[in-house]
Amino acid sequence: MDIKQLLQLAIEQKASDLHLVAGVPPTLRISGVLSPIVNESILTGEIISGYLKEIVTAEQLQKLTVNKEIDFSLAFSEKSRFRVNAYHQKGTPAVAFRQIPLEIPAIDALNLPRLLHKFTSMRQGFILVTGPTGHGKSTTLAAILNEINQTRATHIVTIEDPVEFVFRPAKSIISQREMGSDTHSWPIALRSVLREDPDVVLVGEMRDRETIASALTVAETGHLVFATLHTNSAAQTVDRIVDVFPEEQQSQVRLQLSNVLEAVFSMRLVPDLKGKLVPVYELMLGTSAVKTAVRDGKTHQIDTIIQTSSDAGMNTLEASLAALVRNGVITVETAQSYSLRPEELNRLIRK
Repeated sequence: MDIKQLLQLAIEQKASDLHLVAGVPPTLRISGVLSPIVNESILTGEIISGYLKEIVTAEQLQKLTVNKEIDFSLAFSEKSRFRVNAYHQKGTPAVAFRQIPLEIPAIDALNLPRLLHKFTSMRQGFILVTGPTGHGKSTTLAAILNEINQTRATHIVTIEDPVEFVFRPAKSIISQREMGSDTHSWPIALRSVLREDPDVVLVGEMRDRETIASALTVAETGHLVFATLHTNSAAQTVDRIVDVFPEEQQSQVRLQLSNVLEAVFSMRLVPDLKGKLVPVYELMLGTSAVKTAVRDGKTHQIDTIIQTSSDAGMNTLEASLAALVRNGVITVETAQSYSLRPEELNRLIRK
């Protein structure tokens, strides 16, 4: 197959990812499971290089040669888009394609908690969506932003690497800025965003101290800011943000974060009994108890606050997993493999 046929097959098979790595056949990830494409030959570096030349520009190819890796988005016919990471391994090129649907799903269609609708009506604050790579963070944020787009007259500015979901303006106007082609760095883009009259800002990923500091400043100045982090829980998210700063700045950062933090939504996609992926999540809201724990550096209290605040809409990962087990959606073994606190999970299942 040529590269267009491989991408078409990924769409037809509803694969989330396509991997091209020398030494193995082209491989699809379907419902979280990697499967080599049947009857396809083992790839070589030369074959992958040929595929790349068909989908990258001369400038992108030069960047890949110099930097050894590159991120970009690829529009494929009228059916789908792909987020692409081209890189090198063992001296040969390799490519990972992540499929991005053209239609942005609604919050309810993703089986996400209804409380996420509340985020779409907020006027300011800092909301973080966290979790491992490939577990639905970008799709969740796209669903939230698109609901804002459909219901409010705002200016939404996204800073992404690369642009994933493409929004169609409805009530809002949307400026989507891609790293490399539209801006040279996250901190520069976040500094200039304040001069672009935004109401809502999406920071595709907070990768370093400068980006985190800039995102906090944008939230402090009365904007609604969404961002992602690769963390496993709300408490870990707070620690990651604070710990990236020098010790002498950490008390100030805790104060800043406590003033603007509205929610941390930490999610996973887990396989159900039918082999499909379903979301499980931890949800922490910026209540006064949470803000006090963040400000005072007592993040060890956050788990307890979440556990005892279900009436306010908070939810632990274990409660989410246990509910799916009790409803016959996933197995106990699956729940245990994704749990951060197995003893708590077992207690909730037995309730």
